[in-house]
Amino acid sequence: MIDNLNWVALYPEILLLIMACAIALIDLFVTTRLRSLTYLLTMVSLGAVAALQAVYASEGTTVYLFGNMVVSDAMGNWLKCFATLAVMTTLVYGRPYAADRDMLRGGEMFTLGMFALMGMFVMISGNNFLVLYLGLELLTLSSYALVALRRNNGIATEAAMKYFVLGALASGFLLYGLSMLYGATGTLDIPSVFKAVSSGQIKHQVLVLGVVFVVCGLAFKLGVVPFHMWVPDVYQGAPTAVTLMIGGAPKLAAFAMTMRLLVDGLLPLAIDWQQMLVVLSVGSLFIGNLAAIAQTNLKRMLAFSTIAQMGFMLIGLLSGVSNGNTLLAANAYSSAMFYVITYVLTTLASFGVILLLARAGFESEEITDLAGLNQRSPLYAGVMAVCLFSLAGVPPLVGFYAKLSVLQALLAPGQTGGLILAIFAVMMSLIGAFYYLRIVKVMYFDQPLTATTVSAPQDVKVVLTLNGALILILGLVPGGLMTLCAQSIVKALGT
Repeated sequence: MIDNLNWVALYPEILLLIMACAIALIDLFVTTRLRSLTYLLTMVSLGAVAALQAVYASEGTTVYLFGNMVVSDAMGNWLKCFATLAVMTTLVYGRPYAADRDMLRGGEMFTLGMFALMGMFVMISGNNFLVLYLGLELLTLSSYALVALRRNNGIATEAAMKYFVLGALASGFLLYGLSMLYGATGTLDIPSVFKAVSSGQIKHQVLVLGVVFVVCGLAFKLGVVPFHMWVPDVYQGAPTAVTLMIGGAPKLAAFAMTMRLLVDGLLPLAIDWQQMLVVLSVGSLFIGNLAAIAQTNLKRMLAFSTIAQMGFMLIGLLSGVSNGNTLLAANAYSSAMFYVITYVLTTLASFGVILLLARAGFESEEITDLAGLNQRSPLYAGVMAVCLFSLAGVPPLVGFYAKLSVLQALLAPGQTGGLILAIFAVMMSLIGAFYYLRIVKVMYFDQPLTATTVSAPQDVKVVLTLNGALILILGLVPGGLMTLCAQSIVKALGT
């Protein structure tokens, strides 16, 4: 553990910031329809950032910077590496789609994506209330602009307005909760908050009230019930490439922010915030799965699926402390980390297929648009089927092991409440399997509505195939990623 101004630990962030600004300037001279130079520079920059993060993560060193306001540890570095790869994949899938819809008149999609990623990095590494909030605002402001990128599209503009208004409300909740915790503890530093709360000298009711508002703010960013109102509307209204941008990598940052605040700072209050997470989890599993059944719009269905999936992830977070015992915390939090990483991987591939099927003047957003996809393209139908089976939790795909690891963490303490919640989660997953398998049925057994062949640029085809293969490979051999998550969480908790 090092505590100094070691700028080496921030090289990835510095590189990302410099290149985002440089690419914004260079793009002024790019005129090609696909912004080829801007795209190439962005991908090279993000590739270098991801490689640096992977090197730092594998070293496993924990470094504190700027008076403990920033922390660079294994958990954060791996999450930043995966978030960078997710943004790269999103840009690969989204570039042809954006070009067909006149969204690449400038390079805003690439530069805003890089600034959004910078916000995620700050959220993941924040060790101070204000730093976390600054990262959150950088991410959300970039996301608002991305949703409204199709300036002449009324639906996208409406989605951006809804996202902005509800996002401001959620930020208010979070800020109010953080201000109450600051008033009670007298510090903005997360480790100092932990020490102050552990001392037992602060009035419990004040702390709990602050935690309630903090959990509400985090719940909005995760998109869980009852703070889920924005998710279906924004997913449906935003351009599909942007939907993937806000529905993929930011989930990793939201998970990290939840870990920093609730685990690193407020673990002594676990008995209180775990009860709140139980309510959020149950509501999300119930409403997310039932509402998804009624949807005919594919993006809206996947939005409700996201709500249910995040509800399942919360089960891991609420299983860490049992009767004041933290011995099982590392197992529980690593299962949640494994779940959110595999969920993002699956989301990338599923939206990648939707983006691939869309073409100029046509949005492949309805479930019926996938009719007979197997007859038009067995490869892309297979990738989509793998994604859907994984989301449903069908073995041997990675989604099954993600759900299994979370349920094992929930049942490990051997409490009756955990058993009841596990049974409920499994029942909700069975309901969820219906709407996933319905799409598989449409792809393989319904007659195609069009004879149009499915074609894709070579880079999209290669990345999508690798993405689908990873979902299968990580399902067959999940041990490596599970171990990585477990070691990262243990090191994070140890510091």
